[in-house]
Amino acid sequence: LILRKQSEGGWFLLMAYGVLLGIMIQFVWLKKSNMMHIEHMLPFLLFLMITLLNRFAYVQKQQYETMLSITNRRHLAKENVIQYERLQKDNDEILRQIHDLRKQMKLLNNKTIEENDTLTKKIMMTYSEVVSFIPTGCPLLDRVLRNYQKDIMEQDIQLILDVEPFAEDQFDPVDYDPKKWVRLAKKAGMKYVVLTAKHHDGFCLFDSKLTDYKSTNTKAGRDLVREFVDACREEGLKVGLYFSIIDWHHPDFPKYGDRQHPMRNNPAYKDEKIDFDRYLAYMHGQIKELVTGYGKLDLLWFDFSYDDMTGEKWKATELIEMVRKYQPDVIIDNRLEGAGDNHGSITTEEPLIYSGDFASPEQIIPPKGVCDDKGEPIPWELCATMNNHWGYCNFDHQYKTPQMLVRKLVECASKGGNMILNVGPDARGNIPEESVQILTEVGKWMKKNGESIYGCGISKLEKPDWGRYTQKGDIIYAHVYETPLGALPLYGIGPDKLESVTYLADGSEVNRGEAWNTVLYPDVAFVSFGDDPVFTYPLPDEKDTVLKIRLRQE
Repeated sequence: LILRKQSEGGWFLLMAYGVLLGIMIQFVWLKKSNMMHIEHMLPFLLFLMITLLNRFAYVQKQQYETMLSITNRRHLAKENVIQYERLQKDNDEILRQIHDLRKQMKLLNNKTIEENDTLTKKIMMTYSEVVSFIPTGCPLLDRVLRNYQKDIMEQDIQLILDVEPFAEDQFDPVDYDPKKWVRLAKKAGMKYVVLTAKHHDGFCLFDSKLTDYKSTNTKAGRDLVREFVDACREEGLKVGLYFSIIDWHHPDFPKYGDRQHPMRNNPAYKDEKIDFDRYLAYMHGQIKELVTGYGKLDLLWFDFSYDDMTGEKWKATELIEMVRKYQPDVIIDNRLEGAGDNHGSITTEEPLIYSGDFASPEQIIPPKGVCDDKGEPIPWELCATMNNHWGYCNFDHQYKTPQMLVRKLVECASKGGNMILNVGPDARGNIPEESVQILTEVGKWMKKNGESIYGCGISKLEKPDWGRYTQKGDIIYAHVYETPLGALPLYGIGPDKLESVTYLADGSEVNRGEAWNTVLYPDVAFVSFGDDPVFTYPLPDEKDTVLKIRLRQE
């Protein structure tokens, strides 16, 4: 057994046992014969020789494995270099194919959307030949090739910019019906809706007088923002507009060296002279068009600041003063000086005029909500996607389930926040069927349980193991996610404090759960989802069973 232990400690232990065994054998022989003979030492010497031979074999094995490992690594590195050289050799041919495809795209101006989609997929397949290979085992080469991939992806973005005239001619959301969108939002339980008026690419969905790059100059020929705000008001929902303060289409927006611009690494723009003040005048002018031309706006969602592109770089004080002049009651996010990774001065004791009215964590729910420097909660809103893309993506089917979205909404409310859920319509103006089905399911839950969300916030009770609490005034809502074993303990609530417990979904009374096996916990109230509190019963609603709890007044 000891011989199988191939380690340094094992060998020392083995030798020690060998010496001990030799001494014991010698002692027995001497005691019997009262004399010392060389043959008495033979067992010990034989054992010691076997030990040394095994040790020699072990060392030789380790040296062989080390040499084999080095040889394999060298071989792998050599293979990586060979593959990399082959990739570089093939790249010119692939880029030639892309150049030909670009020419074909420019010929599609009068073709159908289906033909456009087919060609776009062909282009992306061509690109995938360039960016699919990443070797492993050679960290230095890995970094080289990942940078190579990055360059290719930037060429992909450049392709998009190169075909802007094509996009203008092809943009035609023939199925765009904002009334249908808004009705779906209302059915899902939403109280306000935000439309992207302009994103980072600079294309406007409204009839801006400051640019020709807008929906009214496309086949659509319509001011899509105006139709949207009218539809929201008709359905009684609050109106919000998203506006990117970044603009990759405008010639005076920084390019080379900027962290976000698609041309940030293109040396052709290295010595370009721009007039950023001219861009700011353009950007402020477009925002003025929105706040003066579309009636009362309830929310403005600016996006976003980074590096030195923040605060007064945007002339933010001047911008906010102008916005407040025309829209004094509008709620504004914090991204004139912050972003998803930076709240800005809204969390400080002296927030700036452009700090915004709420923080905007992105794709993450803060562990404790959002608090200021003193630890006091401030308003915040989670912005999240339904799948893993902000815009429409025909191959992304990683949609969040209705159960997950309901529970994340509850989590936001329980931490004092709101939740804005992104939906990406396709090029025709249709919301994907997966999104429609999910929002419909969420709406069914909201119709019965919305009272536990609207106007609710942080509860005075600690978060329970089985779900969450939300609270509105003296009413506590228990959101139960996990089927309890036996009765459900209402942590933080004593039995004598309960006035009533009902199912929020239908108003029926919930059975009390105190029984012989709960007597050891007299400070905790229990309820049961069945007749006998000792036994276990399924939850009435697997997404989230909500209990409405009224407490006795002191």
